[in-house]
Amino acid sequence: MLTPRGDYRTLLSYQKSEVVYQITYRFCRRFLHRGDRTIDQMVQAARSGKQNIIEGSKAAPTSKEMEIKLTNVARASLEELLEDYRDFLKVRDLIIWDKNSRQARYVRRIGQNPEISYETYREFVDTRSAEVVANIAICLIHQANYLLDQQLKRLEKDFLQDGGLRERMTRLRLQERDRQRLKR
Repeated sequence: MLTPRGDYRTLLSYQKSEVVYQITYRFCRRFLHRGDRTIDQMVQAARSGKQNIIEGSKAAPTSKEMEIKLTNVARASLEELLEDYRDFLKVRDLIIWDKNSRQARYVRRIGQNPEISYETYREFVDTRSAEVVANIAICLIHQANYLLDQQLKRLEKDFLQDGGLRERMTRLRLQERDRQRLKR
């Protein structure tokens, strides 16, 4: 009766958001001053993006509506984080890479690896300037957001097609009623 849900760790959106969280945590420790409220806001937005994907995935068997809602919260949290990174660069008169720049294309190419993890980016995060690390994070957030947008489209399509738990239970109840009636 309950629809199975794959392990959230297999979702590319989760994998990207986990990398974004780890980069953000380290970015804030390295480039923002202790006591800066932005640290908590950025880390919490990154964490919320990741955690809401987990919660949505775990809620999926009993509530498609909740899965969609939590996936939307994850998307909104990452959008908030994206703007924090942009603000960081803008107020310091640093460059935000154009999406077609050589650097952004390079980060996108690295991000195509299905085995992506924080380790893929560790050397960059540990050795590059705030401008470079923030732009890497921006590229990865765009990738995670794209994946979440695709995931939401699929979830909404599935919901419209199959309904939620309540609809499936009603459908099964009616089928059983018809089966019983035919037996008589």
